[in-house]
Amino acid sequence: MFSNRITKLFRINYPIIQAGMVWTSGWKLAAAVSNAGGLGIIGAGSMYPTVLKEHIQQCKKATNQPFAVNLPLMYPDIDQHIATIIEEDVPIVFTSAGNPKTYTPLLKSKGITVVHVVSSSIFAQKAEAAGVDAVVAEGFEAGGHNGREETTTFVLVPLVRDAVQIPVLAAGGIATGRQMLAAMVLGADGVQIGSRFVCSNEASSHIHFKEKILTAKEGDTMLSLKKHVPVRLLKNSFYQQIHEAEMQGADINTLQQILGKGRAKKGMFEGDMEEGELEIGQVSALIKNIKPAAEIVEEIWNDFNAALAQPLSYS
Repeated sequence: MFSNRITKLFRINYPIIQAGMVWTSGWKLAAAVSNAGGLGIIGAGSMYPTVLKEHIQQCKKATNQPFAVNLPLMYPDIDQHIATIIEEDVPIVFTSAGNPKTYTPLLKSKGITVVHVVSSSIFAQKAEAAGVDAVVAEGFEAGGHNGREETTTFVLVPLVRDAVQIPVLAAGGIATGRQMLAAMVLGADGVQIGSRFVCSNEASSHIHFKEKILTAKEGDTMLSLKKHVPVRLLKNSFYQQIHEAEMQGADINTLQQILGKGRAKKGMFEGDMEEGELEIGQVSALIKNIKPAAEIVEEIWNDFNAALAQPLSYS
């Protein structure tokens, strides 16, 4: 059995963490990843408080292994989510999109392990000072919401590793064991993987979205809405509207009007591939199949070990 700071912190077999993505990461996916030896995460950002409670309860029935909840700190009903997490004895919380100082002390006082997602070494240091147990260093390649610094994972991970003493998870542009090994050579203690798990049987994302990912090629995703909240999207009609508006110098209000409400749900959950918001990472170009989450975990781990055993080529 593999053992390092991350596997010990989370009490898991492999340092493979499934990202808590909106409209994708429900209890079925989280339980499947945790049962396979990784750490599954429920994505609370697209859930009403009653829905989150149901997913946590279902996850506890489906696995006796540790799991986590991802909590965007700018979520409107954040206090209700916090109360639910504490009431349901969730063991691990991943926070993002906000100041970790706000809720970390409360969560840790309840015995909850806290991890915060960062996009720079400065934010990593602030998270460590706030008392988190680990950080996720998420690079520019990642899907969903991104840091404004546009620092790539290959640059960010060693910067964060040098900046903090706590464990570091690498995220952004990672879908294979070879990429996992590269991230750990750079100083990561493990990896958080999102896009690859979108194309799992258990992901709640729409089948049209999963199938569109399988056809994605290099350059088919772009970072958009930089004046609002930077997010990496698959190109479609909605992306084109945003791109043209940004090229014409649109302000935040104009971008918000184009975005409207429920755009991510419309695309990723309801399956509108033209007018919906399709959040996915650059690594989508490497994803070629849909399979059970347990097989994805096994495939990544086997690929990692094969790459680790492979001698370097100097020819």
